[in-house]
Amino acid sequence: MTEKLSDTARKTTLAPLLENGWAMVEGRDAISKTYKFSDFPEAMGFMTRAAIWAEKWNHHPEWFNVYSRVEVTLTTHDVDGLSSLDVKLARKFDGLVG
Repeated sequence: MTEKLSDTARKTTLAPLLENGWAMVEGRDAISKTYKFSDFPEAMGFMTRAAIWAEKWNHHPEWFNVYSRVEVTLTTHDVDGLSSLDVKLARKFDGLVG
């Protein structure tokens, strides 16, 4: 079973994400990031690749798309906060655009 990130895990795993454009969501134990692409097909391509990994790992993002922008929020609803699954998915998403 997935567990909420400990204080120690937060310091070591979230810091690199926060330095790479992710941000803590105010009022929630969640992280978010906005990805900007050159056009709609590129944004949708990212979402499709990301969806494959999210489904494979059975951990699905909250996201919103308008034209070339994709806003992603990650949290683990089962633990009411951030877990290692969110960190894993955030790293994967960053790798998909990088």
